[in-house]
Amino acid sequence: MHKRVMESADTQDSPEALMIAVEQLVLHVRRSATTGGLSTAASSVLGFLGREGAYRLTDLARTQRVSQPNMTQLVTRLERAGLVRRTADSRDGRGVLVEATDAGMEVFRQRRTERAQALQEIVERLTGPEQEAVRTALPALARAIGDSAAED
Repeated sequence: MHKRVMESADTQDSPEALMIAVEQLVLHVRRSATTGGLSTAASSVLGFLGREGAYRLTDLARTQRVSQPNMTQLVTRLERAGLVRRTADSRDGRGVLVEATDAGMEVFRQRRTERAQALQEIVERLTGPEQEAVRTALPALARAIGDSAAED
């Protein structure tokens, strides 16, 4: 790790140290999901659709923070792979909804299982008190994120 980053994260409970730990955890868990051979962007879209259900293409682009043309290309690739399908929005015939197919949902579930297993393996390496702290802290962080998102 770069020396300057390490110096700013010298204290274990500093915000920088926590951020480094979160980055390492996310990277490890992301890399553990290999089913479907998806890129990070494709995995993110499929995961979002798996959790949230059908979404308008324009809104999907906005949630993923990419341009609509880039989202259209990504959805086209996922569609060719049989993981998503486009349908007309019944509320607005001009709009297009994107939803995961049964095959896409299966890939989504398998990838989630792979990520959960990777996280479980890491947690099992911790001491009992550390495991308890993780099992308390991660849901609390998720709740705080959810609350923050609801306020936006």
